[in-house]
Amino acid sequence: MTPDPWAIEASGLGRRYGRRWALADVSLAVRRGVRLMVTGRNGSGKSTLLRVLATAARADRGTARVAGYDIRAARDEVRRRVALLDHRSGLYDALSARENLHVSATFLGAEAARRVPGLLCTVGLAERADDPVSAYSAGMRKRLSLARALLQEAEVYLLDEPYGELDPPGFRLLDAALDDLKEKGATVLLASHLLERGRERCDEAIVLDEGRLAWSGPAADLREAGAPA
Repeated sequence: MTPDPWAIEASGLGRRYGRRWALADVSLAVRRGVRLMVTGRNGSGKSTLLRVLATAARADRGTARVAGYDIRAARDEVRRRVALLDHRSGLYDALSARENLHVSATFLGAEAARRVPGLLCTVGLAERADDPVSAYSAGMRKRLSLARALLQEAEVYLLDEPYGELDPPGFRLLDAALDDLKEKGATVLLASHLLERGRERCDEAIVLDEGRLAWSGPAADLREAGAPA
């Protein structure tokens, strides 16, 4: 049996907040192993798209399959295969970085727990691993959130503004992590305003505008206005 080549298939996705449609009739198909940039103005629907695909938010219209599973009928299966880096950090401020990762690892199994020390090194937090997160800067919190997403050896990674709050060394750490995910064959959706970074790190791109798909194509064809070159 030939493996399903699609990591994500979505048709007519819609998500409404009150009277406003944050997503309206969005359809896309992403092959396994592809890195897709999701860009657009503030409020264009980038975060909502990632949250719907991760089953963190419910779709009001349309259908989607992620890693081969329907986001409505098989939510638990989707969540086992998808890692979400949300702009809502959800970190426990009173706990240390190490403790935060171990809390997440309890839901992922013993292998995830064994990966905690290495991930703290990967994101540059090994020397501050036992400090409470309440003492962390915004950039350190973002690094910890990235480590938590990487803790899950997922098929699909949904990263919402992963470069936000990071300093130049943090950019380099994230770039290295993206390269590592590419090497492992993982699919990555990267929502960001940083078009130059997206052109360098992604294979394909989509532009959202007021919740609708405005453009799709090779990431190399994006220009600074967020439209095809």
